[in-house]
Amino acid sequence: MPGLWLYAPKVFKDDRGFFMESYNQATFEAQGLALAFIQDNHALSRNQGVLRGLHFQNPPRAQTKLVRVTRGEVLDVVVDLRRGSPTYGQWKSFVLSESNFLQLLVPKGFAHGYLTLTPDVEFLYKVDDVYSPAHDSGIAWNDPDLAIEWGVANPILSPKDAQQGRFKDFQSPFEFEG
Repeated sequence: MPGLWLYAPKVFKDDRGFFMESYNQATFEAQGLALAFIQDNHALSRNQGVLRGLHFQNPPRAQTKLVRVTRGEVLDVVVDLRRGSPTYGQWKSFVLSESNFLQLLVPKGFAHGYLTLTPDVEFLYKVDDVYSPAHDSGIAWNDPDLAIEWGVANPILSPKDAQQGRFKDFQSPFEFEG
């Protein structure tokens, strides 16, 4: 999916543990990604089977996110919402965990969500704009047109996520910039 980037940072391990740079601006700029992250967020999900998403913010407060897991494991899912994109309306999933150290850059114009595969998941992410309730939006996690393979029938949802709208009713404000 154009614009999506799965990043595997260098991790230095020994008998004491590990060291890694979780973010290095020069590394991202070398990939053509000039981002100005302004906020870090940290979420804890106590139970296995918690599903958060599919979330996004509409312009002009759309967000790019750099997501990672520091404890546990998640199935991380993105949906391309950019009109004109060759992957519009398609989804992709990744397993992010404390042991694989993978990070996912989720550009503006993607819906994002994750399912906890273990209990006590800690999920961290950087954003390039603040949360704006007036621009907050989402799509139903179990939308039949998207047919995302979550691997769970009855996840633990917030009231907000249990009432998200259908993809077919969504009017995308995002344009693919190829």
